[in-house]
Amino acid sequence: MTISICTLAHGRDDHLRNLLAGLNVSRQMPGEVVIAVMQDTLYDLPDVGFPVRQILLGSSGIPLAAARNRAAAEATGETLVFLDVDCIPHPDLIDDYIAACSAGPGIVMGEVAYLPASTDTASLDFAMFDKVGCKHSERAGPPETLIGKCGDYRQFWSLNFAMLATDFAAIGGFDEQFTGYGGEDTDFARQATSAGLDVWWARGAKAYHQYHPHHMPPVHHLDSVIANAHRFLDKWGEPTMQHWLRAFVLMGLAEKRNGRWVKLRDPGEHHLALTRQQENQPYASSSVVLKALEAELSPPVPA
Repeated sequence: MTISICTLAHGRDDHLRNLLAGLNVSRQMPGEVVIAVMQDTLYDLPDVGFPVRQILLGSSGIPLAAARNRAAAEATGETLVFLDVDCIPHPDLIDDYIAACSAGPGIVMGEVAYLPASTDTASLDFAMFDKVGCKHSERAGPPETLIGKCGDYRQFWSLNFAMLATDFAAIGGFDEQFTGYGGEDTDFARQATSAGLDVWWARGAKAYHQYHPHHMPPVHHLDSVIANAHRFLDKWGEPTMQHWLRAFVLMGLAEKRNGRWVKLRDPGEHHLALTRQQENQPYASSSVVLKALEAELSPPVPA
């Protein structure tokens, strides 16, 4: 089974170098790495033991969905492994995905450990990564067996997954009508399950997420989240990203009118401060922020 690693990149030079360095110490090398370059210049990359192809897309606002589709279209492998540029693959990731994807058709999601800001990611010290990395609190743990069925397509995240290239093509890839941030992952998994493909958790196929500051809920992408929520609603007859939309409502940034969401104002610094990931947090958590917002609405408990 030939493997193509597909990734997207805009900036993040060090992250991309670490991703490639991780693949270069894999127990099995990929057949190739295809990088959809979402900027105007190609990357200066290290020498590695496998072919690397950069597809220059430019910086004119190519949607993430379109960039992933382009990387997949350029790939030649029988199996596509999508890794976000901020992920470092474990040396067993490729072997694990070969085994998992051989078990049946569908989307297979590998494990992800989130590294704190202080991690020396260039060291490729995987034992240390395992010690300091942590699982996202809003994600399921790995199955006890090689793969385990994910019963909720909404659990799909695209930062580390694999599937047969023929399956990717059969469902048409990611819907390029989703632009900006939000919704394209959930739509992709909904499209797959509607076409009869299952979504699976894999035991192993592990990637380590390199720290970078982020906002959750993504108030800095307020406009595109609302637009993409409406795109999903119109397409499937039900909403998505409801936890983010609920947070936007509680923050006074949006309100729901006649089954749709209307933006009220741009986020201010206090909204950004509330949702900003801190250096002592390996990942940003929407549930923590939403819980705090909901608590503000709850009446105090009598003493």
